[in-house]
Amino acid sequence: MTSWYDERGGHLLAEKFFDEARFALKTVEAMPSIGSPRLGLSIAQPALRSWALEHFPVRWLYFERDDHLDVVRLLGERQDIAAALAGALD
Repeated sequence: MTSWYDERGGHLLAEKFFDEARFALKTVEAMPSIGSPRLGLSIAQPALRSWALEHFPVRWLYFERDDHLDVVRLLGERQDIAAALAGALD
């Protein structure tokens, strides 16, 4: 996604996206339960959580495990998330 933002908005926008994506992931690492379970519940994966970036329409999808985060993907909010995850969560 960083390259997509670089192609469309230039290097500074791509850097801002990358930095914000890293910050959001660090936030989730520090407080895993902060993510919303709504998306997971809608696709019959109640343990799946999501956390949106503040200024970009994307969100991290992850599972909170006892000793780590299992990050699934960083997906755009306008994507068909259920279709994008089909098979990835099995």
